[in-house]
Amino acid sequence: MEAVVFVFSLLDCCALIFLSVYFIITLSDLECDYINARSCCSKLNKWVIPELIGHTIVTVLMLISLHWFIFLLNLPVATWNIYRYIMVPSGNMGVFDPTEIHNRGQLKSHMKEAMIKLGFHLLCFFMYLYSGSSCPC
Repeated sequence: MEAVVFVFSLLDCCALIFLSVYFIITLSDLECDYINARSCCSKLNKWVIPELIGHTIVTVLMLISLHWFIFLLNLPVATWNIYRYIMVPSGNMGVFDPTEIHNRGQLKSHMKEAMIKLGFHLLCFFMYLYSGSSCPC
């Protein structure tokens, strides 16, 4: 059963790495004016909920399977994703809003957040890979 948990976590982590790279590329395109703010935010907002669900499932799965260290490592990122989604002001298009993305350095902060998440998911990928290969199956 433990191997199944880590295989699922590894596959989910691959998807989250892909999403982080997609966010970075899309935000870079906006920064270089290859796409407009509305299409950028539209592209990114449709992937916020799948990212939230994917990361929350892995976090809960680690709690259920009693992997406390990995659960505690994932908990702040999952909590941040939920907080960020819940705190979207009414009237905004979503977490990424085209009217505000260029204001107050939001583009830079979104880019920094995507880079940090990419690093975190890469760390988790190798941790899941090692943990899954060392479990006695």
